[in-house]
Amino acid sequence: KNQEEKFLPYLGPTYDLSKESLQDRNYFQDALIEHDLSFKSIDNPAEKASRMIAGGSVVAWFQGRSEYGPRALGNRSILADPRSADNKAKCHSVKEHREPHRPFSPSVIYSQAQNFFAVERETPYMITVSDVLPDKKEEIPAVVHADGTSRLQTVTKKDNARFYALLQEFYANTGIPLVLNTSFNLSGDPIVESPEDALRTFLRSTLDALFVGDVIIKRK
Repeated sequence: KNQEEKFLPYLGPTYDLSKESLQDRNYFQDALIEHDLSFKSIDNPAEKASRMIAGGSVVAWFQGRSEYGPRALGNRSILADPRSADNKAKCHSVKEHREPHRPFSPSVIYSQAQNFFAVERETPYMITVSDVLPDKKEEIPAVVHADGTSRLQTVTKKDNARFYALLQEFYANTGIPLVLNTSFNLSGDPIVESPEDALRTFLRSTLDALFVGDVIIKRK
């Protein structure tokens, strides 16, 4: 199908993710005090998140409406640097008891996908497995499965402008047009839906930061 006919999976409820609205939520009011959290608005969350990821952080990215289907596609995601093989173990640890043999997937700028993967078309739903090009495997070890493949998601600006902006920032910083993307949940839990779900999961995890809209939440 062409771009106009493509099914977009971002069908979940709409939330007001402004700093003021989040602060008015009862759970946020209590958690910010109880856990002594840093809670700040930032002008460019994509740039900040990309730099944290490139610096070795594992972050949660909560934006817009949640995805329909089994995969996190850039609105309810945990993101990490694909260049470090150690991030496989780090993300397994974040997700708690996740089986260590299970692979993590990359989200890649669509126009750059063929430079890393044997792919000939858009694969926006992270359900298609493609071979990683042999000369690229060592560059992105965190998202290469034991058989040399990846189950990738291609991303365009029209599909998801905020996630695309993060990928573009990461590409500009590192020369790598993709990040490790796994669902924002802990082992045994469903993917987070609401801002409250996101903050509860962040507090139970070892994640370095939580991005909600234009707000970044960290432990002080």
